[in-house]
Amino acid sequence: MNIAIDGPAGAGKSSIARLAAKKLNYVYVDTGAMFRTMALYFLNENINPSEEETVTANCGQIQITIEYQNGEQHIFLNGNDVSADIRKEEVGRQASVIARYPAVRTKLLNLQRKLASENDVIMDGRDIGTVVLPEAECKVYLTASAEVRAGRRYKELTEKGIDCDLAEIEKDIIARDEQDMKREIAPLTQAEDAVLVDSSNLTIDEVVEKICELAKGASK
Repeated sequence: MNIAIDGPAGAGKSSIARLAAKKLNYVYVDTGAMFRTMALYFLNENINPSEEETVTANCGQIQITIEYQNGEQHIFLNGNDVSADIRKEEVGRQASVIARYPAVRTKLLNLQRKLASENDVIMDGRDIGTVVLPEAECKVYLTASAEVRAGRRYKELTEKGIDCDLAEIEKDIIARDEQDMKREIAPLTQAEDAVLVDSSNLTIDEVVEKICELAKGASK
């Protein structure tokens, strides 16, 4: 059983998918973490993510592995656990840049499909229902207004003691939406058979419950 959750940056896909996976006893696959891991490699190696040829040439140097510890996904870059490092804002911005490149997408597509073929999974990203798992039994397009998404991100960062600017976060989210929706390869879009869920006025628990209901309905 595969559940695909797509949607724009900051819609809460990861948090909600993780909670729903626990409730359904599924494996949670955070595809955004995979793109962030690749972006982190290029940042660490001082490779400009905007230089597609250089990025493509270096994809072979990246080994990504995933382990589940106490039900939580840990992602490793060339043997090092980078689960915390990939959550930095700069890494997220660069991940959106390299996600446009065919070499990056092909490398990660194989890993994502392998995980889905071997497990009951909830997988979230930008093109899961349209490209990665087009045959998924349950598809959800999760969104929220840019203002709400920025507010959630601001709260998350400030609670961690990270100094940030709400207006800049909203501006960054809008820019990432445009970049994700207009890229030539696998743009962010709602699959024809996906259920639209707008979380702007819903609690996390309400969204999780909604997704669990959809999953149970699809499995009958």
